[in-house]
Amino acid sequence: MSAETTSQSPQDLLVMDLSMGAEDWTPTPHGQCLAEVLAENNLVEGKTVLELGAGTGNHTILLARQGAKHIVATEITQELVETTEVNVKRNVPEASMEYRVADWLATDGSFDVVVTNPPFCKSGKQNRRYYIDSLILDAHKRLNANGTLIFVQSSMADLAKTLERLNENGYEARAIGERRGPFRDYYFEDEQFMKESASVVGGFDVVEGVHYETLSVIAATLRDYTPPAGAHIPDELRA
Repeated sequence: MSAETTSQSPQDLLVMDLSMGAEDWTPTPHGQCLAEVLAENNLVEGKTVLELGAGTGNHTILLARQGAKHIVATEITQELVETTEVNVKRNVPEASMEYRVADWLATDGSFDVVVTNPPFCKSGKQNRRYYIDSLILDAHKRLNANGTLIFVQSSMADLAKTLERLNENGYEARAIGERRGPFRDYYFEDEQFMKESASVVGGFDVVEGVHYETLSVIAATLRDYTPPAGAHIPDELRA
């Protein structure tokens, strides 16, 4: 990583020239929160990174600027992957990159860091936490020993539940940054989502008629673990 890169402020790291097609998602408040907190906490310098759902590449560019050793960026379609690639090459042409079409964690390799902004309100699943829960259960398959999982979630997805489940599944987890902001309009259009969110303790608050959620960026590092003798695991899968 160059001296120019290491001396960049968090604000400088977030200045980018991005282009988007009709099918691309404009960076959301969740994505913006993740970018801002990542810029304030360099967790990738000299490390290999898997980014799930790279989108416009705004996080990918930031991670490259922070000195990630190598980044694998995934998206669900070839068209979306091409947007990521175009933007990364425009902003950090020297970055060590690989681009893949992949469905969430269904890709090969192990990495020091996995980074993502998991779908929640519009996850399309009966369990809206599906992508958060799948990270907690299965991201270890993509992580090296003592690797770190980094993601952003809303308070409406129940931060306490997430931290508890991460601990149960072998992670040391903490929120490394948060941002508070008003609801997006489409939240109110989904009555079931609003009902579910109201059942979460601390899920949101209302101030002078305005609904607010809190977005938290979580960094969770795998603890060392050796399955006990007699566990139903083939020897070749114990590592």
